[in-house]
Amino acid sequence: MARFLIAILRSVEDMMISVVGVRFKKACKVYDFLSNNLELKFGDMVVVETERGLGLGWVAYGPVDKDESTYKEGLKKVIRRTDENDIERLEFNKEKEMEAFNICLEKVKKYNLEMKLIGVEYLFDTSKAIFSFISENRVDFRELVKDLANEFHTRIEMRQVGVRDETKILGGIGPCGRELCCSSFLTEFETVTVKMAKEQNINLNPAKISGVCGRLMCCLSYEADSDADNPPRHNVCCHQNNYTGNLPSPA
Repeated sequence: MARFLIAILRSVEDMMISVVGVRFKKACKVYDFLSNNLELKFGDMVVVETERGLGLGWVAYGPVDKDESTYKEGLKKVIRRTDENDIERLEFNKEKEMEAFNICLEKVKKYNLEMKLIGVEYLFDTSKAIFSFISENRVDFRELVKDLANEFHTRIEMRQVGVRDETKILGGIGPCGRELCCSSFLTEFETVTVKMAKEQNINLNPAKISGVCGRLMCCLSYEADSDADNPPRHNVCCHQNNYTGNLPSPA
């Protein structure tokens, strides 16, 4: 019986893998990676293997042991902790992104395209440059892409985003005086409705319940369906009656 239990325990141990969660940006989803037997801790900068190539991120949690069977498609691994060369590469990429942004602005004007460029992101290995933009209409940017590819000698991706994504990328300060939720900690956008404001007896003046993006403020959902037994999910909401944070002075 003892041998049988030992065999089961060994079998379970064999199914466990060491996993760390890695975040690539301040307010984005955390992705799991194999720790690759590296001694990692929260906050470590690491280079990881992704489907798009090498990426650089920060350890958000772990290492922890998890059941390998829960990952049907398998996991990519952490390659290494960042070194001086990686930091230099990161800074180099930031400079290239600023340069690419300015050049793309000029070319958008050149082709008279009805689009607003929001930002540029290079993959860590510079194998692709991603240009984020917003536009109310469909944009034919084929000539622009060809021009950019010839200019930067890398793959080009044009990514159309919405106004909420624009605000998340650019960041800012909300009416509560705090950094915008979407750019500071929200990893995804939740559905927000006017009904949520009504149920909280909030003034339905559009200027009072609209965020910087022009859409309903994300924080309206924090106290939706909350009560004494189910407190708000984020204790940072300026609509709370007992809020004691730093609010802007009235005009």
